[in-house]
Order: sequence, then structure tokens, then C-alpha cells
Amino acid sequence: MSAFAPIADLLPHRGNMLLLARMLAADDEIATCEAVPDAEAWYADTDDTMPSWIGIELMAQTIAAHVALIARRAGKPPRPGVLLGTRAYRAEVDRFPAGQPLQVTARLAHRDATGLGAYDCTLADSNGTVLATAAITVFEPENFAQFIDGQTHGEAQ
Repeated sequence: MSAFAPIADLLPHRGNMLLLARMLAADDEIATCEAVPDAEAWYADTDDTMPSWIGIELMAQTIAAHVALIARRAGKPPRPGVLLGTRAYRAEVDRFPAGQPLQVTARLAHRDATGLGAYDCTLADSNGTVLATAAITVFEPENFAQFIDGQTHGEAQ
């Protein structure tokens, strides 16, 4: 049994957009989650595999789960955030086979008081073979609605 809350309690994603199965490990600097590609999912290729470009979303959801876990441990609700971009997403394979568990690890590289953060991410198979890597930049604005509306961060209304 996992020592962590169910992944659905950590992420806002629901239905077929929740791509992670569970959190495997986490501390203040790193989180590892598991995903299992599904041959029947919306993203499945004609050969029932998950295209490797979905790995970016797996990494983003792992980051979101990490941020939510840190907030929960501090007694606060997680704030909504956004993926700003990725640098050098590299996949060693074109697709991930259905039914074969993937371990997605996000290691915090930087976080500042404004909500800007960066994570170094890896996606590996159950043998530990790294299948994809990326550096992902995220932003957790103080006022998410204002940010989405295009307002300047911190500007009074």
C-alpha cells in the first residue's frame, strides 16, 4: 500500500486526462510517479501504444503532484500552475508500449518566491532504462485567475 494520497487527491486532472496511476516516492526535492500506458486511451496510436511526446504531460503531472504534496505537507491547498515550457525534451523511443509501467521522476532544480520553478525530469521503464528526459519550467502564480486573464503578476485590480 502506498504511503501517499491517491494521485487523484493530488491532481486536478480527471477522467481520461489523469495519466498517472500513483505516486511512488517523494520528498521536498523530488517525486516519482507511475504511469501505465493504456491501449484503449485517447492517445493510443494505431498499434495501441502511447506516443513518446505524451511523456511531457506525464512529467508535468508528476511536477503538479509534487507541488500539491509539498503544499499539503505545509497545511495549504495547492495553487494552480502552468507549464511554461520545456528545454530539450529527448525521447529515446518513439512510443511507450501499453501495459508496461513507466516511472516518471521530477527533481526540483529551482523555485523562487514569485512561483517560478524548474524541474529536471526523466521517464524510465520498470528496469530503470531512461526513455525520455526534459528540463521543464513551471509557474505557480499568486493569483491564477489574474495570470490567465493576462494581467501582470502582482498588479492590483
